[in-house]
Parts: sequence; structure tokens; C-alpha cells
Amino acid sequence: MITSAELDEYTDEIPWHVCSRCIERVPGGPPCAPLGKRCGIELHLEQLVHAVHAVHNQAIDPYVDSFHDKVCANCANRVTNQCPCPLEPLILLAVEAIETVDERRRDTHDGCSIGSRMKTQVGDEVILGRAFCSI
Repeated sequence: MITSAELDEYTDEIPWHVCSRCIERVPGGPPCAPLGKRCGIELHLEQLVHAVHAVHNQAIDPYVDSFHDKVCANCANRVTNQCPCPLEPLILLAVEAIETVDERRRDTHDGCSIGSRMKTQVGDEVILGRAFCSI
């Protein structure tokens, strides 16, 4: 389960990696849905994140397959003229955006665990301190 705060991180990252290169982006978007364009990312971001997290591979094909199985198979746009959506050719960029958020989150977590055992020398004493992080 992805929290809404975590989903917000992906929502903030996707426009930089994906939407900025979308050939169907509506003027003034993203978000595009309020402007009349149904976007696969906006409709299915959580499923897209799960689809990417289900795969760990150097090749893109397993990610595309996971995308089709977990996102496209349940998409309301499949029966409309908006399928395939612009996400299809941009899936590599979406994977990169999701992995960028995941990496940043891991780095933040690792930084907190390293900082949790900081030592400070004050005169002849060594004081062990703790760093508190909200993740």
C-alpha cells in the first residue's frame, strides 16, 4: 500500500521526467485531466508504481509487460479512442521517475540510519547522539 504522501512524491517527480516530453500534453498541463485529456499516469499512478516495483531488471521489456498486465488491463481508456495513451511510448521515462523517487527515499533513510549514531567529542568525553528523521 502506498501512502498519499508517497504518492505525492511520485506525482511531483513524474512531470519532470515524463510529462515534459509528452507529445499529447495539453497546453497548461499537467495535470491534463481537468483540461479534458485523460492521462494514464493521472488515472493510474498508484498501479503504475506497483507495476514498476514488481520488476527488478536491467531490460525495459519486463517493465512494459508489467505495465500492460497491471495498468492497461484495468484501464477504462482501453475501449476508447484514447488508447493507447501517451504513457505507452514514455514508459521508460516513467520507470526512471519512479526509481528516482525510490532512490531518493533510500538515500534519505540511509542518511538517517548513519546519523543515528553520531559521536561528538566534548573535551575528554564522547557523547553519543541521535538524529531523528521523518520518512
